[in-house]
Amino acid sequence: MFRTALRNVLAHKARLLMTVLAVMLGVAFVSGTLVFTDTLGNALRNQSAKSYDDVAVSVQTYAHTRDQEKSGIDAATLKRIDRLDGVSAAHGRVSGFAGVADPDGKLIGSGWSNTGANFSPGADGKDPQYTFTDGSGPKAGQVALDRATAEKGEYQVGDKVRVATNGPVQELTLSGVFTTEDGAVNAGGSLVLFDQRTAQEQYLRPGYFQDVTVAAASGASDAELLKRVQALVPEEATANTGQELAEEQAKQIEQGLSGLNTMLLAFAGIALFVGVFLIANTFTMLIAQRTRELALMRAVGASRRQVKRSVLAEAALVGLAASVVGFGLGLGLAVTLRSAMDAFGAQMPAGPLVVSPTAVGAAFGVGIVITVLAAWLPARRAAKIPPVAAMNSVHAVATVKSLVVRNTIGSIITAAGSVAIVGGASKGGEDGRYLIAGGAFFALLGVMVLIPLLSRPVIAAVRPLLTKLFGVSGKLAAQNAVRNPRRTGTTASALAIGLTLVTGLSVLGLTVGQAIDRTTTDHIKADYMVAMASGGPLDASAVEALEKADGVSAVSPKQAAGFQVEDDYLGASSVTPGAVEKVFRIDVADGSLGTLGDGAIAVDTKTAEKQGWKVGDTVRVTFDDEKKGELEVGATFKPNEFLDSVLIDRAVADAHEAAPMIQEVWVNADGGASDSARQALVDALGNNPAIDVMDQQDIRNAFGGVINTMLYIMYGLLAMALIIAVLGVVNTLAMSVFERQQEIGMLRAIGLDRRRVKRMIRLEAVVISLFGAVLGTGLGVFLGWAVGETIAGSVPGYELVLPWDRIAVFLALAALVGVLAALWPARSAARLNMLTAIKTE
Repeated sequence: MFRTALRNVLAHKARLLMTVLAVMLGVAFVSGTLVFTDTLGNALRNQSAKSYDDVAVSVQTYAHTRDQEKSGIDAATLKRIDRLDGVSAAHGRVSGFAGVADPDGKLIGSGWSNTGANFSPGADGKDPQYTFTDGSGPKAGQVALDRATAEKGEYQVGDKVRVATNGPVQELTLSGVFTTEDGAVNAGGSLVLFDQRTAQEQYLRPGYFQDVTVAAASGASDAELLKRVQALVPEEATANTGQELAEEQAKQIEQGLSGLNTMLLAFAGIALFVGVFLIANTFTMLIAQRTRELALMRAVGASRRQVKRSVLAEAALVGLAASVVGFGLGLGLAVTLRSAMDAFGAQMPAGPLVVSPTAVGAAFGVGIVITVLAAWLPARRAAKIPPVAAMNSVHAVATVKSLVVRNTIGSIITAAGSVAIVGGASKGGEDGRYLIAGGAFFALLGVMVLIPLLSRPVIAAVRPLLTKLFGVSGKLAAQNAVRNPRRTGTTASALAIGLTLVTGLSVLGLTVGQAIDRTTTDHIKADYMVAMASGGPLDASAVEALEKADGVSAVSPKQAAGFQVEDDYLGASSVTPGAVEKVFRIDVADGSLGTLGDGAIAVDTKTAEKQGWKVGDTVRVTFDDEKKGELEVGATFKPNEFLDSVLIDRAVADAHEAAPMIQEVWVNADGGASDSARQALVDALGNNPAIDVMDQQDIRNAFGGVINTMLYIMYGLLAMALIIAVLGVVNTLAMSVFERQQEIGMLRAIGLDRRRVKRMIRLEAVVISLFGAVLGTGLGVFLGWAVGETIAGSVPGYELVLPWDRIAVFLALAALVGVLAALWPARSAARLNMLTAIKTE
């Protein structure tokens, strides 16, 4: 029986090709994902371990210029650490944001990963964390750059480099170029080294360090050094051995990669789930074509179990072949993803391609198991074929009882899934989304079971239109599409699954995007928002510069502040009185915003109601510097998504802050936004590459761009599922043409020319594709609505928006899929010799 299975596989190579392709794509994605994440994780762990090779003990204080409690480690403490027994050298470290301009004045790197730090030379004049390839470490008025940044900026030692921190841009001389294992640099960022005093003034204060790295002398124990260092550092500091930090970072890397791994494997799972329908359909059709052969085997003594095993052996052989090819493609995919990271500026650490036993086992296990499971039902049907039925050429057709059972089960599963989806939408939150996910699985499964039942009335509804537009070809296409409803349903299922996911994501993405647009329009009057590219705070000098810029009519920063009121801590936006109402749309409910200039506060209506406050009340508060005060409520206003619940005058807040935390500055220009107005702001800020000047459209893009980017990534990943769906349509039509050779020959004999035969096959493909697409878009809209209901409370202005234009595009693409999928089968049908076809049994 095994030899028979092998011969059958070799005899039906062309018919099994689509199944091989479907399994191959899924296996390639699984193996490629596992190899890529294993390779990336191994490289990052090795890099992490290397960066701590010379670190016996590391001390972190997390101090910064605005921290009033944690002052860092002073120079005297650093000296005491350096003199401890067993210490080879101790280096103090400070760091923060620093960006470098390229030749066009643009920021090199991604903003969040642009770092500045101090050069901390030892007695030999070298800093063990950096290896200089050109020049030397910086002195006052100089900087050193990592090699990648120097190359991007086309800088040579001795050149003037424009460096931006939170303050004004500085032009400093490049003293040297170095290499580093710093993770931010490998992520596509930059690293700027300042001399020690400059870095301390910039990121903390003179004579103090945020962190200390300790190198051990030969033979010294890291654990013993840790105890001695802990006795010297402040209570708020944390000290760990380098080994502990390396292990902790390795865990963080593993956790960070797990999300990427899960997402990519989820899409591989979707592709394989779609492939299951194609595989099952293929084996069902092959068994239907081989009814006489299988029954003859039964007649000569083969048992049901042997027939079933024979079909499953065929499936296993197909799965094995697909897994071998798919695993090879997966290795290519892993290499491609690695190269893509480098192309996008993320410098992946060097390291070998890691092919773990898990990746190999998963790839082959998935390929073979999925194929065998998908072929199990067809194999079971094959085993039930009675010998007599085959001798009479009676195929094993579905009984009325089996169809009733199928439709009943499908209806129950669909109803249960739909109830769960609606329940999840009503429940909301994360729990609601889990309920929707479970309901979506069962609803999709139920609809897949019901598709054969649904296909007849849906396709019957469009048959008159096809007949009217395309005549006999259209009528025959509609009839052929429902001739075998199980086959049509299985083929349409693959497209339905893919389009359900694509449509659901589109509904959700467009709805959230438009809600963000409405929020921007409803709450902002300002022409421009000025913010750091790093997302960090702006220096107070930026506000002064903008206030003096030409053509500016109003400037108000949004500065973080806050105070304690009894048991509640209230966050506040520190703003400029008189200007804040010009740059934001603030709907005043009671009182006047003019009272902000008199030292009063404005409170949004929700907070006022919760606290029991009204205009004229006096509130006792404790500021961040522990000083107490009394503030009068001068106004209440309806909540604004861009402002905190309390507004306070900058002058009042600054009196209690060590340094202002300016998140953004909002600006109105005379005559509105224009190129000249933007340039005036850029010039006023000293053409600072680290500061973004954004108009309202830029603001919308900044908030909504992430959503669009994620959508495009999802579309790209789901394209694989749609490719498998296309293969399913091709496979179905090819099998259908093979089965209907005699019929097609008769049609040709009575006058249906080749052109109309091709049209008939193409229309059949389009009908099946559109049927699946309509089901998929309907389910997608339903799921998009349900998931949207769970996040509506956290997205201001959320209102369901249906992307009619995208839905039209999806349906058009489905029709195109049908046309393309029918090219080969239609050509094969048209080229059949009518006399040979008529004689075919």
